[in-house]
Amino acid sequence: MTSIDVQNLTKEYGTTRAVDQLTCTVRPGKVTGFLGPNGAGKSTTMRLVLGLDRPTSGTATIGGRPYADIDEPLRHVGALLDAQAAHGSRTARNHLLALAAANRIPARRVEEVLEEAGLATAAGRRIKTFSLGMRQRLGIAAALLGDPRVIMLDEPSNGLDPEGIIWIRELMRRLAREGRTVLVSSHLMNETATFADHLVVLGRGRLLADTSMRDFIAAHSSPRVRLRTPDGDRLRGLLADKGYAMTAQDDGRWTVEGVKAEEIGSIAAGHAIALLELADEQASLEQAYLALTADDTEFAATATTPRQEA
Repeated sequence: MTSIDVQNLTKEYGTTRAVDQLTCTVRPGKVTGFLGPNGAGKSTTMRLVLGLDRPTSGTATIGGRPYADIDEPLRHVGALLDAQAAHGSRTARNHLLALAAANRIPARRVEEVLEEAGLATAAGRRIKTFSLGMRQRLGIAAALLGDPRVIMLDEPSNGLDPEGIIWIRELMRRLAREGRTVLVSSHLMNETATFADHLVVLGRGRLLADTSMRDFIAAHSSPRVRLRTPDGDRLRGLLADKGYAMTAQDDGRWTVEGVKAEEIGSIAAGHAIALLELADEQASLEQAYLALTADDTEFAATATTPRQEA
């Protein structure tokens, strides 16, 4: 197994507890989205898993071993935490060659990952001339260098153009299909919804959710139905008798909260009411996430009131 296992992990910086008794497992064969507000402990957790920081208590292992005990770690674990970490005076190729030499990875692999990351034509350029998106691609190329079974990426879409976002999305899906363990931290809810199969959500260092994408959205949102009918007044009356409010929308449709489409369909059929459209509306990942983390956001903006002119 190549799972990432975190058990009762705690990290304190002085009086601040960045990670608080965290227990979760990231399994192979799926993309796990790692979510949480700023200051939730995501980056700290990833650093602890990679041995870049020492826990106050608890353990974090990869395939049953601490990262520090893994020989030639790039062959087993690929990670991107900071796209700015590469030395700016090196070329992209030389940066990867140095990493390959340190981990006994064949030099030909450097050319393969440069090609895969779309950097083959820029391989001879100094990294300090790279845009943020190009640095992101280089960091992802470095993470893939050893063909690892475990991949950890922190905000991999940061700075990428639309083509790059589609590329990294498809890359993560492919890696998961190949049976690898893929952990991706992101603040982009709509983007995460396109690639994640499973979610681990933190708030103030604590575990808030560890569940599938589908179950997460279902657990943190209420059912809602969208419909069109030529007999809206009669259907609205029937639904009101059952405690449901049918609300008219500007586009001629109606919405009903707290009910499933199959129940609306059954009521309409029983009274010979025609339905021109009937569909369940699922909440977005962003809506479900905000509903869960509203009380665990350390840094939140407050609404301002307009200034009154004198």
